[in-house]
Amino acid sequence: MNHHQILHLGSQYSNVERARMELEKTSNIPPLLPEQWSTSYISYWQPMQEEDQITSGYCWFDYNRNVCRIDGLFNPWPEKETGHKLWMSEIFTPGDGQTRKTKIAYSREEINKQNTYQPMPLKDDVDVCHQVLITQDILPQNNATYAGSYTILGLKTDAWTFTRQGKSPSTYYLKQGTNHLIRIVTGDPNKHASVRDFPNFNTHMIPDNIFKHYQNLSPDINLHTG
Repeated sequence: MNHHQILHLGSQYSNVERARMELEKTSNIPPLLPEQWSTSYISYWQPMQEEDQITSGYCWFDYNRNVCRIDGLFNPWPEKETGHKLWMSEIFTPGDGQTRKTKIAYSREEINKQNTYQPMPLKDDVDVCHQVLITQDILPQNNATYAGSYTILGLKTDAWTFTRQGKSPSTYYLKQGTNHLIRIVTGDPNKHASVRDFPNFNTHMIPDNIFKHYQNLSPDINLHTG
């Protein structure tokens, strides 16, 4: 091997080493989430226990407007104790210091010897709100650490994990090389953890009317008139 070949190999090694070091450096810096994003979600438990439910819904986050919205069946929700499932649309507006909840109860009833769910709108709630449910800087703010690469929903992902004081550990799985959420796991999957999958995460522009609050139907309305 001549001097030129040795220099060439040395240059290749340097490039590979620089790339490796840059990757390691980058992987130690938890990313911000996109400025705006939306996705459907599937909510379930791992491992699933007899009383656990699987639910789904949709969520929208816009950090420039400091607002988010989540629509779906509440999970966990004690249907045996309450007598109904609970669908809720919640709009978080920290700028106004409040979150608005529009709710519909779905009660299981037997009609003509068949089980069915009957919807009944409930009174809207307004609660205090200081920040959106998932902040854009949730990973760096909580000093999340890199936890390796995993294949989730057929995609390669980077995992970031953190534990807030008094809370269960959380792991966020982002599509590899991006800041796009694929899964959130809260708790210990070997014992009992909440899992939320985001199968169609996107950063498309969110229309203004998505975050507009509409007064729920009055519970006094006869839903069967027509």
